[in-house]
Amino acid sequence: NAIGLLEGPIHAELRTRPQAKNSNEAGPWLIEMAARSIGGLCSRSLSFGDNLTLEDIILRHAVGEPVLPDLEAGASGVMMIPIPKAGILERVDGTLAAQAIPGITEVVISIALSQEVVPLPEGDKYLGFIFAKAETPEEVEIALRQAHAKLKFEIN
Repeated sequence: NAIGLLEGPIHAELRTRPQAKNSNEAGPWLIEMAARSIGGLCSRSLSFGDNLTLEDIILRHAVGEPVLPDLEAGASGVMMIPIPKAGILERVDGTLAAQAIPGITEVVISIALSQEVVPLPEGDKYLGFIFAKAETPEEVEIALRQAHAKLKFEIN
């Protein structure tokens, strides 16, 4: 109720405290909160029974239809691949190696070669997305980090 939203989707992004001692000791930082669904390709990481998408569920809720989806067992996650530096994206290596990591379901590079890339906070895009599924959230996180480590981006 603090933001005036009583029902419907919200999108919240928080930065959690890393292991470094000089980090925010008070807990997570709120980066974004909005009355909207998850953006970009990220909703692909969610699976529901009857082949429903997140968007299907949101639309059913909006028109008053019953929304009782079955969640898929296990955990899933997505990494939005950050842009490490500004420049022109010349080459991407390691996508096949990243896709071969156990638990990885998809690697999508969403910026075309020869395009200018600008890192956050000045930029407004990601290089792409890595999707994973596993039994536990910890296994998903490990798979995402291992897959990301396989990717090499040449930016000049």
